[in-house]
Amino acid sequence: MTKIQNIKFPLVFDGAMGTYYPDKSKRIMPECEMANLFDSEVIYEIHKEYVDAGAMAIKTNTFQANTVSLGTDFSVVKNVIEAGLSLAKRAVKNTETLVFADIGPIPGHDENSIDEHKEIIDIFLENGINDFLFETFSEIGTLKELAKYIKAKDENAFIITSFAVGADGLTRTGGVGEDLLSEAAKSTDIDAVGFNCVSGPLRLREYIEKINLPEKIISIMPNGGYPTVIKNRTYYSANKDYFSNATLQFLEYGVQIIGGCCGTRPEFIREITERISEYRYTKTRPEKKKHARLETPYTENLFRNKLEHGKKPIVVEFDPPKDLNMKRYMENVKALSNSGADGITIADCPVARVRVDASLTAYKIKNEIGIEPIVHMTCRDRNVNASKALLLGLNLENILNIITITGDPVPTAEKDEVKSVFQFNSTKFATLVSDMNEKVFTNKMNIGGALNLNANKFDLEIKRAQAKEKAGVNVFYTQPVISKTAVENLKIARKELKSYIMGGVMPIVSYKNALFMNSEASGIRLDDEIIEQYKGLEREEASRLAVEITSDFMRQIADYVDGYYIITPFSRVDIVGELIKLFKK
Repeated sequence: MTKIQNIKFPLVFDGAMGTYYPDKSKRIMPECEMANLFDSEVIYEIHKEYVDAGAMAIKTNTFQANTVSLGTDFSVVKNVIEAGLSLAKRAVKNTETLVFADIGPIPGHDENSIDEHKEIIDIFLENGINDFLFETFSEIGTLKELAKYIKAKDENAFIITSFAVGADGLTRTGGVGEDLLSEAAKSTDIDAVGFNCVSGPLRLREYIEKINLPEKIISIMPNGGYPTVIKNRTYYSANKDYFSNATLQFLEYGVQIIGGCCGTRPEFIREITERISEYRYTKTRPEKKKHARLETPYTENLFRNKLEHGKKPIVVEFDPPKDLNMKRYMENVKALSNSGADGITIADCPVARVRVDASLTAYKIKNEIGIEPIVHMTCRDRNVNASKALLLGLNLENILNIITITGDPVPTAEKDEVKSVFQFNSTKFATLVSDMNEKVFTNKMNIGGALNLNANKFDLEIKRAQAKEKAGVNVFYTQPVISKTAVENLKIARKELKSYIMGGVMPIVSYKNALFMNSEASGIRLDDEIIEQYKGLEREEASRLAVEITSDFMRQIADYVDGYYIITPFSRVDIVGELIKLFKK
């Protein structure tokens, strides 16, 4: 039974299995974990090569051994894990090399994955393995609960949790590496924390120099270098000398566990074990380097200032055009500005339909009209890199107000041609912006989020909103208030949330519009008596009714909001302009 005090540090792990296996096998399995059953001798030989190279610990070939990744039922997963265990044990026989259960995240993480993870853990424990490596995770999620589950069954188990971060310290879902380490380190059930995959040793070293490493055993297992893809095959350019030298330097930063991830091979590990005596291992954490931050001239955030001084700003959502006809659009924006609007919120291809880019529209509005733009940014069409690049560009142009939105899904009929990204959600997006506010921006971005007052289970909506607040959201823009229920839910939100609330309203311009909004518009509910009032009305009569009903709701919510958020229907800036003039202080 392994105990932490019985593990010798520094501990050197093996290298990659998944990227090395194709070079060794003549009958490559699509997922190398299946090779435990159908190409077992090659898997054994790879394990043995790492053991012979001096690895003090090896990982079982079970990283993707779950029902989702393998696309099979759990009985097959169980066979794969048990076969992998047998091969790893056979490879370390008559040596002191440890065997760690290698467990990766289950794609499409949901409430069922924790149960499957526990079933996977039980297989290892039942087969005498109590050392665990949870690697390449993007968030802390259920890791603390899984660690607690393991320790309850075997208090001598040794558990490493390892996160995959890029050179910027962010996971693929926008999680902040330093925060993840800190959170994992708080758990008394987790013995070691660290990073693996995605980045090579140089980039990971540069990152850990900038952050506060927790007082915990630290594990670093980098990739072999930066990958290139040739004819659908992934290759890593690093050589063993570069990798071993760069990885061994982690010991001088207080790292106690090292090894290799994608692109590494047995010769990389051999080079480390043969040269490890040349490097000074220390338990002393290095002094955190000051983060180089470009100080830019201070720019006043006019919209934020109005919120802070209780001036109840009025902002208008006005979608960019679907084509290149910007002249009419800009004329309407100018009309809204002249009416007294404090800002224009710009939707980011709403309902997944293409419109002129929201960020470029914001730049045009700010520079040509001068009104404050507030940019919707969805997670549907951009990964973390693209989102971060866009945030840098917006900040450079002093466009400092955004609304983080998960985004409407692509219509089913278009999915063959248009692919969603959804690498992260609006809460994670807010976390990304908060991190950039702390480490990059002089002029901090004001982070907005959506609040659905028409949600069927509003208690759950409040919990989501509170999670967004923790991630950095400080202004909520609500779905339109066009019902008594929405008004009551707004009162609840006012009590439960700490952030500013921009009360959303949307004028209904016709009976047909009312029916559509109530039936097909996501997150919007109308009272039946409101719909009935529009029956048989001509355009001018409906317009007057729209102003009357919308202004009535604006008065009802006045004591519970910090400003108004008017959504423009069908470019009817005439109606919106009347509402602004009625409520502009």
